Amino acid sequence: MRILIVEDNVRLAESLRDIVGRQRYEADVCFDGTEGYELAVSGLYDGIILDVMLPGMDGLTLLKKARAGGCRTPVLMLTAKSETEDKVAGLESGADYYLTKPFDKDELTAALKAILRRRGEMIPDVLSFGDLRLNQSTYCLERGEKRIRLGKREYEVMRILMHYKGAVVSKETLILKIWGNDGDAVDNNVEIYISFLRKKLDFLKAETEIATARHLGYYLSGGGKP
Repeated sequence: MRILIVEDNVRLAESLRDIVGRQRYEADVCFDGTEGYELAVSGLYDGIILDVMLPGMDGLTLLKKARAGGCRTPVLMLTAKSETEDKVAGLESGADYYLTKPFDKDELTAALKAILRRRGEMIPDVLSFGDLRLNQSTYCLERGEKRIRLGKREYEVMRILMHYKGAVVSKETLILKIWGNDGDAVDNNVEIYISFLRKKLDFLKAETEIATARHLGYYLSGGGKP
């Protein structure tokens, strides 16, 4: 999963990146509200941590504008303001959760997980396709009684393929969602992780396979009951 952090305090932004990273989420940091808006509506992110006081465009304006444009990405709003009216303003602007500074890192982690799960119930603990299950708590790929733990990139690739439920996912989509705009990934990176995953499917003796749509991308195909 990829999280956008929009926070102008560099030290806090890096701390947030570390907290998010410990949950095995990828994170991009932005220090300006105007740029943050462009990233927020890009469709690249599964969740957003958003400060209220920002240069360029404040967080409330950013969120109202993004929601008006159809952005439905879950948003955890951070602010130093603790008055009830400030919290109401944040929630009415479209925030899914409102956390005041200073905050407890465990509460932030729990709040972030909660809003990600709340997103149309699109993020259950276990994803399934064909005869495969992907356990998002243990990062294990399972078939029947057999299981194998995935590396971070392998997990993200498989999660995205399962989310698309057999539809073709382009290499460009995988690169953007896993490595981001500033990543150094190229097509070959995707091919390497697809190869790793195919070997793990062989180990599990899975009927489900990762198929290639020539010049288009990859998709999950076949498989019986998980």
